[in-house]
Amino acid sequence: MDKNPLSRNRWLPALGLGALAAMALSTATATAGTTAAPKQPVLEAVDWKVNTISPVTNPIFFEDPVIRSEIRPIFAYHTIDKGFLTGGGHATLYALQIRYALTDRLALIATQDGHFDIDSPGLDVDGWMDLAAGFKYALIDDAAHQFILTPGLTFHIPTGDREVFQGRGGGEWNPFISFSKGFGDLHITGNLGVRIPNTRNEQNVMAHYSLMVDYHTCRWFIPFVSANFWSSLTDGTNVPGLRSEGYDVINFGAGNANGVTQGTVGFGFRSRLLSNVDLGVAYEVAMIRPYGLTNNRLTVDMCIRF
Repeated sequence: MDKNPLSRNRWLPALGLGALAAMALSTATATAGTTAAPKQPVLEAVDWKVNTISPVTNPIFFEDPVIRSEIRPIFAYHTIDKGFLTGGGHATLYALQIRYALTDRLALIATQDGHFDIDSPGLDVDGWMDLAAGFKYALIDDAAHQFILTPGLTFHIPTGDREVFQGRGGGEWNPFISFSKGFGDLHITGNLGVRIPNTRNEQNVMAHYSLMVDYHTCRWFIPFVSANFWSSLTDGTNVPGLRSEGYDVINFGAGNANGVTQGTVGFGFRSRLLSNVDLGVAYEVAMIRPYGLTNNRLTVDMCIRF
């Protein structure tokens, strides 16, 4: 018989260590069971306006309702209807537009400058376009219903060359309103405005209205169709007898154009080359006689946003 009491109770330390181990295991299991899974990051909703595009056709007056900061070089090549007083020919426009978002709703816009060249049997001239600048303000910006409404105002400063029918009319005001409505990847964009010269004998008062439908298939190919119209509301005295006007590039001050509406239909696409660079290509044809200055037109631009 072992008379050493420590020898008789040598199992007690082992039993104590086992109990402590069991308690630790139980606590660890309970903690693991109650620990919440790590939270997944919340994805921000994509703004529907990210997939909208600026109009390519009628670039001077078809103003984008979305407030953006961008530099936009433009090239346009017109063929002139043979029934026009020049006897046909072609015209070329090189221009640059600048827009700067002062806030998320207010933007400064410079919509017209550049160089215009008319090459035809009856008229061979070239010169600088008037400068035009103003503001636009997103009055309604309803992301939940994918709708934006933006009124604005520009003024055409008579700084251009008279040889290409610029620098006339004492300047020209253009109050307008633009909108865009989204239906998922489908967007409808429109514009309505009035060109109001300070001197009515040199230039005509004209209403202009435009519509574009585009579909965002992917960033590389965003096709659209568009229509643009101009209606003369007065007669000028600058070109007596002329029954047509110069669409978006020239206000002739035609003497027999009151009540005449001219228009084009067009189609094309934009391609998002980079997250902040859109390339645009459009082809338009005149659809209402008298066709006048524009029989058809090819326009290429690039929206470089910052």
